[in-house]
Amino acid sequence: MKVLVLFYSMYGHIYRMAEAAAEGVREVPGAEALLHRVPETLPSDVLEKMGAIEPQKAFAHIPVATVDELAAADAVIFGTPTRFGNMCGQMRQFLDATGGLWMKGSLVGKVGSVFTSSATQHGGQESTILTFHTFLLHQGMVVVGLPYAFAGQMRNDEITGGSPYGASTIAGTRGERLPTENELAAARFQGKHVAEIAAKLRG
Repeated sequence: MKVLVLFYSMYGHIYRMAEAAAEGVREVPGAEALLHRVPETLPSDVLEKMGAIEPQKAFAHIPVATVDELAAADAVIFGTPTRFGNMCGQMRQFLDATGGLWMKGSLVGKVGSVFTSSATQHGGQESTILTFHTFLLHQGMVVVGLPYAFAGQMRNDEITGGSPYGASTIAGTRGERLPTENELAAARFQGKHVAEIAAKLRG
């Protein structure tokens, strides 16, 4: 059973969450986690001005996905940073190329799930995941979130991402904040949860 963890990351926060989600997938017997990224759409000079060249070297070895890989997976966990309460343009462009999959019904019945990051604590994390769900539903996917069985999202002793819609992290306005252990635990839980549900659907 293949679970594709497909992400876009500019400074590495979503990459770290994607790695944690993949770890969770691998906890399920028989589940294979495939970690891939969507193509970059910004030119290198723009990325340089944004200070993203060096951070992106950390995950340059991750394969760039093609849309056909979505159809080959039993479940897909999408990771995207928030851009004004919605997914980033790189992810949007990738998804806009899936019309052929939609025509064939290639993703119908597959599990789909989303995690995200934002610069600030209330920077549109929930709206990003919820609006992403629209794509999953149009493709006929089975939408899976982060249930309250993950008790870490009910913590109030620290600032943390995470909601019933999916795992999330707060990056800081300068990208200075790395995902906390609680946020990584949420991503691992979500990865395992998705893989378990996908296994039942295959069953």
